[in-house]
Amino acid sequence: MTTRAPDVGVIFAALADDTRRAVLDAVADRGSATATELTEVVPVSRQAVAKHLGVLRDAGLVEARRAGRETRYQVRATALRPAAAWLADADRAWDERLQRLKRRVESPPPS
Repeated sequence: MTTRAPDVGVIFAALADDTRRAVLDAVADRGSATATELTEVVPVSRQAVAKHLGVLRDAGLVEARRAGRETRYQVRATALRPAAAWLADADRAWDERLQRLKRRVESPPPS
């Protein structure tokens, strides 16, 4: 199954939920996991875990693979790159803005 790169907003929306981040971390720690396995480490029901996994999958952060009757989830290694690139660009832009403001504040007043 091919997954296209999602909109960065979808990634941030998926990561905005504390439980969803815990689910993502648990999948990453285990390498792969089923929704049932994740209920051992995330204090919500299996149905809630499955719903969170669906949001993470839709955001492109995890991929699902059927293994018999189970669906195993794995973190997509490159999934956070679009969000990281956006953050890096925003960081650079704010650094530039703040440097301009600093120069303006520290420059002597016009005579």
